[in-house]
Amino acid sequence: MDALSPRQCAELRADLVTLIDQLRDLLAASESGCRPVGLDQPIGRLSRMDALQQQQMAQATRQKHELRLGLAQQALTLLERGTYGDCRRCEEPVGYARLKARPETPFCLECQSEREGKN
Repeated sequence: MDALSPRQCAELRADLVTLIDQLRDLLAASESGCRPVGLDQPIGRLSRMDALQQQQMAQATRQKHELRLGLAQQALTLLERGTYGDCRRCEEPVGYARLKARPETPFCLECQSEREGKN
């Protein structure tokens, strides 16, 4: 695969900035869903269990957004340093198409598949 062109870098920079803004908005919106469920609330046992389950799902989703935000911020830093687009594992170019789909990804498709145990 070839290195990224200046036009592609500019496009991916805009994608990363947009992604960071979206993730920050999602994290701000999800804050209330992660608050502890009060045991003194006058709701039934099943309703409390539902509330606890929803809280756990909201926390898990929030953690995924936080992880992705960190990756996106790191990718933006790498882009500004001129080292964006190389796989962290094999150091080969990740490829424009993959970066366009997931601009925050630190791995090429082959290395990502290996990390996930798909090979």
